[in-house]
Parts: sequence; C-alpha cells; structure tokens
Amino acid sequence: MMKKITVNVLREQKARGEKISMVTAYDYPSARMADEAGIEMILVGDSLGMAMLGYENTLPVTMDEMIHHTKAVSRGAHNAMIVGDMPFLSYHLSVEKAVANAGRFIQEAGAQVVKLEGGQERLEVIKGIIAAEIPVLGHLGLTPQSVYQMGGFKVQGKNKAQAEKLLSEARLLEEAGVFGLVLECVPAPLAELISKSLSIPTIGIGAGAGCDGQVLVWHDLLGITQDMKPRFVKKYANLHEEIVSALKMYKDEVEKGEFPQGEHSFSMKEEEIPKLY
Repeated sequence: MMKKITVNVLREQKARGEKISMVTAYDYPSARMADEAGIEMILVGDSLGMAMLGYENTLPVTMDEMIHHTKAVSRGAHNAMIVGDMPFLSYHLSVEKAVANAGRFIQEAGAQVVKLEGGQERLEVIKGIIAAEIPVLGHLGLTPQSVYQMGGFKVQGKNKAQAEKLLSEARLLEEAGVFGLVLECVPAPLAELISKSLSIPTIGIGAGAGCDGQVLVWHDLLGITQDMKPRFVKKYANLHEEIVSALKMYKDEVEKGEFPQGEHSFSMKEEEIPKLY
C-alpha cells in the first residue's frame, strides 16, 4: 500500500533522484483513479475554470468553486498529496486575506498544501501563509493568472534578462520557504539549471525533462480536451472519441429498441399484473 505523500517524502524523492508525478483532478472519481495509479501529487487547479466550467481562462474561478472541487478530490484520494490552487484575487489583496483563503483549503476542503503564482512580489504573502503552518508550492514561468499582463500564453525566460530573473526568483522563493516549485512553459535548459540550483523539488509543465517531476492536466493527457493542444501535452489515451462513440451506440440502441434487454430490467409476479386493471 502506498504511503501518504508529504512534503518530506517529496524532498527525499528529489534527493534520491526519483521523479515525481502530478496530475490535476477536479472530482471524486478522478481523484480515486489518480490515487490508485500511484500518482504522488494531485493538483486541484484553477484550470478547472476551462476544463470543467467552460470559462475562457482561469480568471473567473472563485474560492468557493475551488473549495467545492477540492472537497470532492480529498474524498477520493487518500495517499496522494492534495494541492489546492489559490485562484485569482484570493491572495493578491492582503497577507491576511491570503492566509485566510489558504486556511480554507486546509480546514474546509481537506488539502494538505496550497499553490500560488508569482515571484518576488508574492514573498510576503508566501511567508505569511507558511507562518500559519500551511506549506506552499510556488509557481514561476507562465503564470496563467497574469495572462493579460504577459500578453498571452507565451514561453517565459527565453532571453538572458528573463532567464536571470526566473533563476533569481526561484532562489528567493526557496529562501522564503516554499517546499516545491512549478515551472510552466520555461525553456528546458533553463528549467534544468533552476532544478539543479534548488534543494526543493521542481515540477515542470512545458519545461523539459530536467525538472524533478511533471504535471499535466487530466483532460489533456487522457485526450478528453479537443480544442486546446499545447505542444507540451502528450496524450496517453483518446477518451473523447471513445466516450462519444459509446454515447452514439447507446443512442442508436435506444432508438432501435435494443436497449434495455431483459437482463437490464426488473420483473414481478405475473399474477400481480391483472390486479392493476
């Protein structure tokens, strides 16, 4: 039986050179399957805005929506570390508000840690949350909550100035006390350099194989999503086609009267039927 994944377990994995697997999940059955597969970390990402709720980006996602989905995930996963993703404006207004919202993930939703985006500008918030005994996973590179400021979903750190800034901010986040760091859409050589420069684990998404672990969105890796195909995604299944095919078969059998058959129905004593007339 897999042991409960903790911050210390992840640190030990990095020290041994063992790669860390992480996926997003947004509901109970997905969390159960990820747990059964032995995935170390489950991120209840604000990506649920696009993957589950049909928003254009992550910005409309609220704390209440995040808590709702994190509760479901925490009921399904018992071994994986559950990471609550702090949504837009849940940690931007004040340290006190950020700590309170981070606390909701722990108290109400059953998460073990929280994740938030940003570098130097988030140091005081990160320190405040950690001071409240809540572990924090950092996030640098492409930070989707800053998509408008960045001018779109673009690779970060491609020139010397950007690369130096990312490396510096990664070290600052480690000094501030984050237990790990997500690197999103960062050139592979830079992500590898950052990973080797830190004692904490790095989790890459579109950041190459040099990170200490990888994360993908549930709907992307299982081939459920059809409209978005980021370069860094590998499809391990094509569930969209399989599900649509199954639904078409169901519709066809219903229309032809082939479903349900006797084995799908319940019976009663024949003598009881006349009593109904």
